[in-house]
Amino acid sequence: MVDLISLDYVIIAGYFLLVFGIAAWATIKEKVNSSSSDYFLGGKNVGWFVIGASLFASNIGSEHLVGLAGSGADSGVAVGQFEILAGFMLLLLGWVFVPFYVRSGVFTMPEFLEKRYSKGARTYLTWVSIIAYILTKISVTIAAGAIVFTAIGVEFWTGALIIVIATGVYTIFGGLKAVLYTDMIQMFVLIGGSIAVTVYGLQALGGWGELQATVGDSYFDMWQPMDHPDFPWTGILFGAPILGIWYWCTDQYIVQRVLSARNIEQARKGTIFGGFLKMLPLFLFVVPGIIAYALSQKGMLTLESNDQSLIVMVKAMVPAGLRGLVIAGLLAALMSSLSSVFNSCSTIFTIDVYKRWKPETPEKKLVVIGQIATIIMVGIGLLWIPFMENVSDSLFVYLQSVQGYISPPIAAVFLLGIFFKRLNGQGAMAALLTGLGIGTLRFVLEQMQSSLSGVVLEFATFNFLHFAIFLFVVCSAVLVVVSLMTPAPAAEQTDGITFERGVQTESGKKRGDTLLTIILIAIIAALWIYFS
Repeated sequence: MVDLISLDYVIIAGYFLLVFGIAAWATIKEKVNSSSSDYFLGGKNVGWFVIGASLFASNIGSEHLVGLAGSGADSGVAVGQFEILAGFMLLLLGWVFVPFYVRSGVFTMPEFLEKRYSKGARTYLTWVSIIAYILTKISVTIAAGAIVFTAIGVEFWTGALIIVIATGVYTIFGGLKAVLYTDMIQMFVLIGGSIAVTVYGLQALGGWGELQATVGDSYFDMWQPMDHPDFPWTGILFGAPILGIWYWCTDQYIVQRVLSARNIEQARKGTIFGGFLKMLPLFLFVVPGIIAYALSQKGMLTLESNDQSLIVMVKAMVPAGLRGLVIAGLLAALMSSLSSVFNSCSTIFTIDVYKRWKPETPEKKLVVIGQIATIIMVGIGLLWIPFMENVSDSLFVYLQSVQGYISPPIAAVFLLGIFFKRLNGQGAMAALLTGLGIGTLRFVLEQMQSSLSGVVLEFATFNFLHFAIFLFVVCSAVLVVVSLMTPAPAAEQTDGITFERGVQTESGKKRGDTLLTIILIAIIAALWIYFS
């Protein structure tokens, strides 16, 4: 348990007051409950800084802090590849997808799929998204956050309930605007707390050079061999981007932030800013895990579990009085990601389920439906927590592997759909259902692997990133073949939402964004070269 003093509790209390103050200000000032656009998309007048900060803060949940540090302690910087690649994916979101999303005027990603393909595609993505949020976002985030509370002496389920209630209150009443502005504040708290852990850990160990000498070169190599169980270089190079396209470019949880932008330019700038921020987790979350492992090798601390690396570091290395800042950072990570998924999930349910069922529903009633949907999703997420430990021993790898089963077909229909106007709704549905069937089969067989053998065992156990490549290729082939065998889509399904007919933003406003993009790519290349 992490020992806290009065100053720590004052800092934590101050953090909660700040978050609720900002949320209340955003709720009252912006009158977010006046319409569905205000509540779900922040009035579509949000600027780039808030968007970028929210992209970062909502992505970095407690499961990332716990999981990235744990993976860092277990196998080094290889897990940081997901964070580095996120920079590329955010550039893809800003330069490729954003113009079509913003110009289409949609509220949700399922709604965009209906515009491009069919009602069936919209229905599929609606329910896959809702189920995925429950299995891989809401429950995992609540569980990881409860672990943080356990570390400061609060019982697990009590901590989970505190998290849900505290986050749910401002999310339910404030909508996306409250989520965005609290995310911006939480970004600073999160980064500040993480820097404290890294600095004090390195100081105790004796510096960067001592860290490298203690753990060895293999811990600082991002490019692992093809047979690596979790992060083979082939999977990272070809499989991880597929997961990245789904998560960063097509998932409501992330894309809802850019949909709130006042225009395409602000949305693109926000994604570039978010890309720069995503270079930080390697040093702020993964490296502390490696430091914890190095300290344990020297007998300076004891690790009972790698997933406890961050908490053990906080207890052993960060002085009392500053631990409150670190705990506040952990809570910031938790609350930002949890509030984001609450809002996104309620948006999809309200717009893609309820409004389709009752299209004449008044604006204010849609807001109420969204608030009720949030409460229901939270309850389901809490019920799922006890079952998670039976799926995987590693929190972060569990999250990534489940995404690997559902992301390839979705990535295929979105990515190919904006490039090739000939693709149609029949092809999209065939690809989505094929992906669902193969992904479900893989998931079921993976749970039965102890009783399998031969080719079936190979199929059930080969690396989830390699599986993502396989499934993406299969679904893309199905999408293309079925589309070519059936009638071409109507003009309204391609005009303005495919590259053949897309109208881009003014080129004069892109110069600064282009320069920043080149700088970000150079940073990514430098990190890949250094950690190789």
